[in-house]
Amino acid sequence: MILITTVREGESIDKALKKCKKKFDKTRILKEFREKQQYIKPSEGRRNEILKAKYRERMKLKKEE
Repeated sequence: MILITTVREGESIDKALKKCKKKFDKTRILKEFREKQQYIKPSEGRRNEILKAKYRERMKLKKEE
Protein backbone atom coordinates (compact mmCIF):
# COMPACT_ATOMS: atom_id res chain seq x y z
CA MET A 1 0.00 0.00 0.00
CA ILE A 2 1.31 3.41 -0.95
CA LEU A 3 0.65 6.46 1.17
CA ILE A 4 0.68 9.71 -0.76
CA THR A 5 1.07 12.87 1.27
CA THR A 6 0.78 16.17 -0.55
CA VAL A 7 2.95 18.96 0.77
CA ARG A 8 2.02 22.54 0.00
CA GLU A 9 4.57 25.18 -0.83
CA GLY A 10 6.03 26.77 2.26
CA GLU A 11 4.76 23.98 4.55
CA SER A 12 7.31 22.79 7.09
CA ILE A 13 8.76 19.31 7.11
CA ASP A 14 7.41 18.72 10.62
CA LYS A 15 3.86 19.37 9.47
CA ALA A 16 4.30 17.05 6.47
CA LEU A 17 5.65 14.28 8.72
CA LYS A 18 2.72 14.74 11.08
CA LYS A 19 0.29 14.34 8.14
CA CYS A 20 2.11 11.23 6.97
CA LYS A 21 2.05 9.64 10.45
CA LYS A 22 -1.65 10.41 10.81
CA LYS A 23 -2.44 8.72 7.48
CA PHE A 24 -0.30 5.75 8.48
CA ASP A 25 -2.21 5.35 11.75
CA LYS A 26 -5.60 5.63 10.01
CA THR A 27 -4.78 2.84 7.56
CA ARG A 28 -3.91 0.48 10.46
CA ILE A 29 -1.04 -1.08 8.52
CA LEU A 30 1.06 -1.58 11.63
CA LYS A 31 -1.82 -3.19 13.55
CA GLU A 32 -2.43 -5.71 10.75
CA PHE A 33 1.29 -6.48 10.59
CA ARG A 34 1.47 -7.16 14.32
CA GLU A 35 -1.63 -9.36 14.20
CA LYS A 36 -0.11 -11.48 11.43
CA GLN A 37 3.13 -12.07 13.32
CA GLN A 38 1.52 -14.84 15.36
CA TYR A 39 -1.31 -17.25 14.62
CA ILE A 40 -4.48 -16.92 16.68
CA LYS A 41 -6.94 -19.79 16.53
CA PRO A 42 -10.43 -18.79 15.33
CA SER A 43 -11.99 -19.91 18.64
CA GLU A 44 -9.50 -17.79 20.58
CA GLY A 45 -10.21 -14.79 18.36
CA ARG A 46 -13.95 -15.09 18.94
CA ARG A 47 -13.41 -15.43 22.68
CA ASN A 48 -11.29 -12.26 22.70
CA GLU A 49 -13.97 -10.37 20.76
CA ILE A 50 -16.65 -11.47 23.26
CA LEU A 51 -14.48 -10.44 26.21
CA LYS A 52 -13.85 -7.03 24.63
CA ALA A 53 -17.58 -6.57 24.00
CA LYS A 54 -18.39 -7.45 27.62
CA TYR A 55 -15.76 -4.98 28.82
CA ARG A 56 -17.13 -2.19 26.60
CA GLU A 57 -20.67 -2.90 27.81
CA ARG A 58 -19.55 -2.83 31.43
CA MET A 59 -17.76 0.50 30.92
CA LYS A 60 -20.83 1.91 29.16
CA LEU A 61 -23.10 0.92 32.05
CA LYS A 62 -20.60 2.27 34.58
CA LYS A 63 -20.45 5.57 32.72
CA GLU A 64 -24.25 5.91 32.68
CA GLU A 65 -24.49 5.53 36.48
